[in-house]
Amino acid sequence: MNKKIGVLDSGIGGTTVLDKMVELLPNEEYVYYKDTKNNPYGEKSEEELYKIVKGIVTFLINKKNCKMIVLACNTATTKCMKKLRKEFPDMLFVGTVPAVKVACDNNYKHTLVLATPATIDSERMAELVKDNKKDDQEMILYPCPGLADAIEKGKKDKITQILKELKQKMQDKKIDSIVLGCTHYPLIKDQIEEYFPSIDLLDGSFGVAKEVKRKLENHNLLNQTNTFNIEYIDSEGI
Repeated sequence: MNKKIGVLDSGIGGTTVLDKMVELLPNEEYVYYKDTKNNPYGEKSEEELYKIVKGIVTFLINKKNCKMIVLACNTATTKCMKKLRKEFPDMLFVGTVPAVKVACDNNYKHTLVLATPATIDSERMAELVKDNKKDDQEMILYPCPGLADAIEKGKKDKITQILKELKQKMQDKKIDSIVLGCTHYPLIKDQIEEYFPSIDLLDGSFGVAKEVKRKLENHNLLNQTNTFNIEYIDSEGI
C-alpha cells in the first residue's frame, strides 16, 4: 500500500505549498492537516509550538501512515525542525523557509522579508541571512503580527491596514524584491502587488515541492501508481 505525504500548517497558508507539490507530484496521496485549534502559530513560544507540532507529527505518522512530513509553515520550520529531526530520526522531513537565498542568488540589492514575528526572530532566519547575504545587499526583516491570522479569517480591512502601514514605512527604501516569508502571504499576492507594483515578489513554495520530489526519489519512495488523493483534516474536528 502506498504511504502518504503529510502536510501541516496552522491554517490555509500551507495550501500554497500543497498546490505546488500536487503540480510536481500528481500521483501521490496527501494528508493536509490544518491546525485551526492552535492558529496562529506566529506569536507562540518555541516550547509551546514544539509541543503542538510534535503532537501533529506523531498523529500523521501513527494514524495516517505518512512516509514524509512537510512543514508547510515557516514559523513551525524555523522553530521546530531541528528538534523534530532528532526526535523522529527515521522520518523524512521537508521544511519551508523564507526565500532569502533566492533573493540573494538573484542579486537583488534591497530585499524586504515579510514574516511572522516568530520567524523574523528565529535563529534560522539569522542563519539564512548570514549564510546568503553579500556585502552589497541589504536585507530588511519586517515582522507582520496579525497578518497571517487576518488572511486566515478573511479580515480584509485588517489586511489593508497592515499593507498601508507597511507601504508608508518602506516608502523611502529602495526595495527591489519582497520575500513572502509566510505561506499565508501568497494568498494576498495581488493585494501586495497593488501597494508595491514594480517590486518582484518571491515565495519558496515551488522550491519546497522540488525538495519533496528530490527526497522521495533519493529514498525510492515515489508512488508508482496513480492513486492521487488529498485528505483534509482540521484539528477542531478531531
